Formats: sequence, C-alpha cells, structure tokens
Amino acid sequence: MRNLRNILVAFLLILSFKAFSQGSPNYDGGIKVSLNENGKKYIRIISWAQVQATYTDQVAENASNTSFNVRRARILMYAQLDSKFLILTHFGLNSLNASNLSPIGKGEASQLFFHDVWVQYQIAKNHTVGAGLHYFNGISRLNNQSTLNFLTLDNNRQSWSTLGLSDQFVRHVGIFFKGNFGKLQYRMAINDAVINGLDARNPVNNADAVYAGARLLGTKKAGKTFAGYFDYNFLDQESNFLPFKVGSYLGEKRIFNLGFGFFSHPNGAVIADNQGNISGENVSIFGLDAFYDAPLSDDHSSITAYAVYQHNNYGKNYLFNAYGTGSMMYSHVGYTFAGDLSKTRFQPYISFANNSYDTTQDNRNIFGLGANAYFNGHNSKLTLEYQHQKFGFSSLNTVTLQAMIYL
Repeated sequence: MRNLRNILVAFLLILSFKAFSQGSPNYDGGIKVSLNENGKKYIRIISWAQVQATYTDQVAENASNTSFNVRRARILMYAQLDSKFLILTHFGLNSLNASNLSPIGKGEASQLFFHDVWVQYQIAKNHTVGAGLHYFNGISRLNNQSTLNFLTLDNNRQSWSTLGLSDQFVRHVGIFFKGNFGKLQYRMAINDAVINGLDARNPVNNADAVYAGARLLGTKKAGKTFAGYFDYNFLDQESNFLPFKVGSYLGEKRIFNLGFGFFSHPNGAVIADNQGNISGENVSIFGLDAFYDAPLSDDHSSITAYAVYQHNNYGKNYLFNAYGTGSMMYSHVGYTFAGDLSKTRFQPYISFANNSYDTTQDNRNIFGLGANAYFNGHNSKLTLEYQHQKFGFSSLNTVTLQAMIYL
C-alpha cells in the first residue's frame, strides 16, 4: 500500500509533458512519469479520441443520411524499468455509434478491449525480440500505420490487409523481431492465426476460396502466419522504437524511404472440389511502397507523399468485404501551407486507390479529397474529407468532419 501511495505521489509531482507528436509547439511528449532521477525508468501514457460527423448519400430506407461516431477512444501505456526491457498495453474502443450503442453500456461495441499487449527485450544495441498481442506487421507502411498522425482522415481500408481474417484488429499473437542494420530497418514476426475469423463462410463445391483454413483444416495445418517489412531510410532515420508508422511529419523531418513487405499464411484459405472434399490454399501478400516527407522552405511549408503497390493472393477468386485476390495500387499526397507553428495551419490532400480482383472485371476505385486544420500539430486538429467509392454499378459518396485530440 505504501508503494502504491508513493507511486501516486510521484505521478502528481513529476508529471510532465514532453514531445511525442509532429508539428506541435505546445506538447512535449505526452504524459511521462519518471521513476528515478535520471528518467531512464519511466511510465508513458498517451490518450486520444477521434469523433466524427458523417453525411452519406446511400443509406437504408428510413435511415438518416447524417450520423455521429466515436471513431476511436484509446489509451496506450508503456513502461521501461531497464533500457533492455519494455512492456506495452494499448486498449480502447472503435466506431461507437447509434447502431451499436447499448442502453446501459454493456453491449459488445461499448466494451474496452486490448489492442496491444506485448513485452520485449533488447538482445543487442539495435535488435529486439518481443512477444504478445502485437502490431509489428508485414506488407507495407500502411499495414503498420499509427492512428495518431494520419495524413488522410483514416487509413486506406484495404491496406490493413489481414484485419479479422487472420488476426484480431490487425494484431496477431506471436513473437516478433525488430531492429536495424544501419539505414535498413526490419520487423519480422511468427504468429498464431485466429481460428474464428470474420470470414465465417464454408466453401461451396467447385467455387471460390474462403479464408477459413485454421477453422476448417485445424491449427496443425493452418495455424501459423509469417510476416515481415523492411524499409531503407535514405535521408533522416525514422524511429523503430514502437511499431506505429507516422503518416505525416509536417516537415519536421526529411524522410525518403523505400519499403518491401510480405505476409504468408500456409493453408490459410480453403476450397472444395466437386465431391465436397476440402483442401488448403496458401495466402500470400506482397507490397512495395515509397514514403516522402520533407520541408519545402524555412517557413514550415512541407510535402507528404506515399505510394504502394500490393499483390494479394487470398486463394482462388477470393472476394470478401474489402479484400480479394488481385492487386491494389494506392497513393496520397498532401501539402502543408507555410505558417507559424503557434497558429492554425492547413494541409489539403488527395488520395486514390484502385483495387482489381481476379473474380470480376469490375475494379473498386476510391477517391478522397480533404484538408487538415492543425491547431497544435497532430495533438489538436480538424479534418474534413469527401470520399467517392465506386465498385461495379454501386457508388457511395461520404463527407466526414472529424475532431481529434491526443495527449
């Protein structure tokens, strides 16, 4: 009890705000509690919320075209009692709205859950091994994207390429390795695949694959996944301390990275022959991407640009929700206008995604146009975005205004 009281007193006395975000003149690192005099033992706490108002032109009969949404409410904490050891926990909720609210807050969507829980150990100066429910993913930068500092309103949905199919909300349970060899950073992981994934279908005879290998073939045949992402930092070196990739530095760094990544799930998908006998199909996804973020002048104007090509193999003619066997190309670019860091700054952007699928001649095309208003960098901002999505004869137009604050 005395130790708990001492920690609480230390929290109140030593609480400080030190830099963690991009482009903010007032925040200096979130909430950090030092546990010794030199600050090498500490607990770090980060909290953020994203709240949205959305207009959609395609809704169900008698449904409103406008809605409100708590897109994310999160708390992330990590502690380091020795420079070689770290524990991280990250919990919260997502997409809480009128359709999934519950009368007294006991519904599934209202519940907090762990997004990440992992421990790690530094085995050499630039190399670390860890294990748990983690976000050290493969494929591309966007599959490792932080939700704190998007350039666009949100991530490109198809870039979270295994969400709910082999993992829990883009996190796997397994072991990971991360580090760097000079300017080359790496992250690799061996994980267990989720058994009860979002694709709850059973294969139809002589038809398309379903992502259900772990459920239908068992974990001995289809229980493991393998992932890796490697990026070469040509200019400034990015941090590899946490797995979350920055979306826009607002010109605070000069970054040019080329990356390559993969994801492999042997027997992850299942097909059935004309007799109903099932067999596994290997799931394999590969990505190539490039990221550029740099100041354009001394008055804080900057450019952010990103592009990725991704080859997706989820099994024969696979198509489920946002995912399908085929290819994806995605790009976005934004420009931050010059201005005083202590005043509001604006960053218009544009994005485009093209998804092609083996099973259909129709492409899914998504166009986005928006702007960020930064009041204190990413720590306090408004985002307004128009998005048009077309797939075959179906089209969807949305306009979203989002407010975000994080400390």
